Amino acid sequence: MKGRILISLFALPFAGVGAFMLYSIGSTLFDASRMSGWQPVEARLTNAGYTSHQGDDSDTYEAYAQYSYSWQGMAYTGDRVGLSGGGDNIGDYQQDIGRELSAALASGNNIIVYVNQDDPREAVIDRGVRWGLIGFKSIFVFVFGGVGVGLLIAIWSAPKEKDKDDPRYTAEPWLLNNDWQTASITSDSKMAMWGAWMFAGFWNAISSFTPFIAWEEVNDGNYIALVALLFPLIGIGLLVWAIRQTREWLRFGRTPVVLDPFPGAIGGHVGGTIDIALPHSSANTFMLTLTNAQSYVSGSGKNRSRRENALWQDESLAFAETGPKGTRLSFRFDVPDGLAESDADTSTDSYKLWRLNLRAELDGTNLNRSFEIPVYATGETSKHLSARAASVAMSSQAAIHDDAIRDVVEVSYDGVGKKLSYSMFRFWWSNLAGTVIGATFAAIGGWLIIEEGQTIFGGIFGSVGLIVALSALYMLFRSLEVVQEGDRIRSITRWLGLPVRTRELRRSEFYRFEKEANRQTQAGNSHVMYYKITAIARDAREIVLGEGFRGASGADAGVRFLERELGLEEQDASSF
Repeated sequence: MKGRILISLFALPFAGVGAFMLYSIGSTLFDASRMSGWQPVEARLTNAGYTSHQGDDSDTYEAYAQYSYSWQGMAYTGDRVGLSGGGDNIGDYQQDIGRELSAALASGNNIIVYVNQDDPREAVIDRGVRWGLIGFKSIFVFVFGGVGVGLLIAIWSAPKEKDKDDPRYTAEPWLLNNDWQTASITSDSKMAMWGAWMFAGFWNAISSFTPFIAWEEVNDGNYIALVALLFPLIGIGLLVWAIRQTREWLRFGRTPVVLDPFPGAIGGHVGGTIDIALPHSSANTFMLTLTNAQSYVSGSGKNRSRRENALWQDESLAFAETGPKGTRLSFRFDVPDGLAESDADTSTDSYKLWRLNLRAELDGTNLNRSFEIPVYATGETSKHLSARAASVAMSSQAAIHDDAIRDVVEVSYDGVGKKLSYSMFRFWWSNLAGTVIGATFAAIGGWLIIEEGQTIFGGIFGSVGLIVALSALYMLFRSLEVVQEGDRIRSITRWLGLPVRTRELRRSEFYRFEKEANRQTQAGNSHVMYYKITAIARDAREIVLGEGFRGASGADAGVRFLERELGLEEQDASSF
């Protein structure tokens, strides 16, 4: 309770700032609405201009005016310039209108003010909404208010902390996680939807006033300010993303996965069922990806960020049939021993997790769900899943992996032997992006050294960029060639077609295959792992025979392919 009170006291000022700014925006828009019917009349200025106020970081400006006017034979005075009172430095509004009023005062010209016919004592010179200022205030609503209200909701809705020393949790550690109390595990789709709206709102609040500032800068001849329009364009993209997340949630709802066994088992099965509110159709295919990953915090201070590194991964088609809600999906993964268990406590800087991703391309809105599930080294197997469903799904997935090999490797023959070619430009997009980003960093580092004299910082910045660029460029033009001639098998790594490394063994020396993940990509919380396959000789020599196989099952398909094409067979250790 003490901790909740302390966090609440910390959050309340943030929530208060957000609430005040929300009130300010609301009152401004309300005033603009009611002033739209005010009547224009001529007024004579008696004082006008603008003042500046010096602050620690920047100066602010405030336009002022005093004027007199008549309404239905009665004389009145006023001093309200715009909808919002006080000074600011959002654009040049305060300076510009102050200069205009000062010029009108000097020339003796009358100005137009807008008078409230119901209460003639109220008048204003400019009743237009300053959307740039509204956008600026919105930042405080979303950032400060969002942080404050979010903390208050999170701290008071969070369940009571459990006693980790309770013997029950020693035997069943997954129960420490409040989301893992039963075999039914919900996805993070609802949280992702709200997160998308919060991030889109935050971004658009920050960038909402940039078009107005950019317009003023362009009018002054600064056309490079048009670059600022990229920010609201990104904001539009984020809104589209949030809308898609919402449509997905509204169409499919919670769709929990029911695990069998519970928890999922290392050295056994990770399986279960998912019921989807969608009429069953044989034309729909549902792909599941199971990933074991490590989540960790890198950097320090302001540069702290959470990252993930995938440790193991497998894919499988789900077996789809008619279910109580429309479509029932059944799945089962065979999980090898030796993998990391889930950590029920995810509040630490580093923890292990298991994530199940479900995706399907459907008419209308695609399905994309992510479940963080408990997986422990119990060795348990599924008790209630249909053996036929698991067999059909595994056979279908094996066929997909066998077909995918044709996109990974090209087989050719000559009069002497056989050649397996893994061509250049695999993963070309990520390697090209790495080259461009690294070269940009290297160029910035060079500019810092040459133009700014920042030898140390520029050298570090440029060196890292150069290493990234060269590594990505090497991978972009790298290829692998495996040649089998009689009993000999050669593995040749090439760059731009030129050999840079050659390894060789004889089939009679082959002992076993080794599968290792050597590349991974990440988009959001979805990983894709690619495996390479190495041949191990009896004397422990290693040569790479294949790479680019997707997931553990894809690597298994690659092993079957290499066994068939190269005539290799793993040996029993007792045979030598």
